Amino acid sequence: MSGQTLSNDYVRKVAKLSRLNLTDEQVRQYGAQMSAVLGYMNRLRELDLEGTEPMANVGGTTNRLDEDVPGQTLPNAALMKIAPDSMAPFVKVPKVLGDGGGA
Repeated sequence: MSGQTLSNDYVRKVAKLSRLNLTDEQVRQYGAQMSAVLGYMNRLRELDLEGTEPMANVGGTTNRLDEDVPGQTLPNAALMKIAPDSMAPFVKVPKVLGDGGGA
């Protein structure tokens, strides 16, 4: 893909797989942006990384892992008051699996 622009058909295919509905102008715009990203990726592939040690992060920090200790809980009555929708003693949440449309 070096210096090559993605075809509009390819961009539409990627958009369809991503469940995006793009206008013709967006197809041209995102095609150019995706081509630039792929060009940059190809430039990175050309780097000589022989002897370079992989790194997990650039800051040199580590995660702080505290003990998993239960804390104070919210009383059920208070939770029912602040929940957008409930069926005591449960809180109703939007369906996120199947045809639920996501969160």
